[in-house]
Amino acid sequence: MLDILGTCNIAAVHGPSHRLMRGSLLSLISPAMMKDHLLPKIDEFMRNYLCGWDELETVDIQEKTKHMAFLSSLLQIAETLKKPEVEEYRTEFFKLVVGTLSVPIDLPGTNYRCGIQARNNIDRLLTELMEERRESGETFTDMLGYLMKKEDNRYLLTDKEIRDQVVTILYSGYETVSTTSMMALKYLHDHPKALEELRREHLAIRDRKRPDEPLTLDDIKSMKFTRAVIFETSRLATIVNGVLRKTTHDLELNGYLIPKGWRIYVYTREINYDTSIYEDPMIFNPWRWMEKSLESKSYFLLFGGGVRLCPGKELGISEVSSFLHYFVTKYRWEEKGGEKLMVFPRVSAPKGYHLKCSPY
Repeated sequence: MLDILGTCNIAAVHGPSHRLMRGSLLSLISPAMMKDHLLPKIDEFMRNYLCGWDELETVDIQEKTKHMAFLSSLLQIAETLKKPEVEEYRTEFFKLVVGTLSVPIDLPGTNYRCGIQARNNIDRLLTELMEERRESGETFTDMLGYLMKKEDNRYLLTDKEIRDQVVTILYSGYETVSTTSMMALKYLHDHPKALEELRREHLAIRDRKRPDEPLTLDDIKSMKFTRAVIFETSRLATIVNGVLRKTTHDLELNGYLIPKGWRIYVYTREINYDTSIYEDPMIFNPWRWMEKSLESKSYFLLFGGGVRLCPGKELGISEVSSFLHYFVTKYRWEEKGGEKLMVFPRVSAPKGYHLKCSPY
């Protein structure tokens, strides 16, 4: 896996290296960066990306949201890329993703080998882009520009660390944003009252704005029910099944002694379905997140926890919120094809998830 995601990716490093990579990542998605740079780009992208879906016979939401998640992240990283360059990155990135999901056997013709080769190609593309930017002497205000910045930068990274950070940003948000967006539409379709409540929230936002006025960070923060829908979707359709941790001291748990240095796999999927925590856990009920401060509970692990809490949590929520905002205020939809969506062992739509969209 490190052959593909890189030895400096935030999930692989510890101690000072982890603090450096995490600090660098957090500096890219701070509230100020979200307000002034990231959210305006996300809003413009979502507006354009969602145009014209009512003119198509059907829309495969699984395919559309995967492309959406990748393109949105890539344009935040390097907004100057031209369409042929974007396509080259996309081709290699999708090979990389398949490689991370395959058996790690590095032999010719295997998906894992293809994933390694794709990562090498992405490194080459990034190296060329970084060299071009250095030679130009221009100032860039996208994520790559801030990562390469030398002045007033508390987190100076090597070129390898920058490349690993870029791949981390692309990879970490790809499946979570795309799958959560797809499953949210599925659950909203199956629960009309939840859809009605969500649409009411977003129409209220549109009513107080000009037709072409973009979403702001305050708008995102006001989407309380949308946030609840995202959490409930993530709970029911668990994307990250668990986390692997190492005990730093002897630990007693339910009468069992776990020695220091042992590896523990926390199976978060079971926590999300625990009847002692969630009433009727198999039922889609976003209102549960409105009535209780569940987000502050110690068992709230949808985004990890502690020093390993997902640094991109709020960015991902903002992307899904923006997608839902423009989708539910532009379209009505009905399912076509009757495809079955799976939530175990991985959340996916093996034959796609096809919708027919019509103007709202």
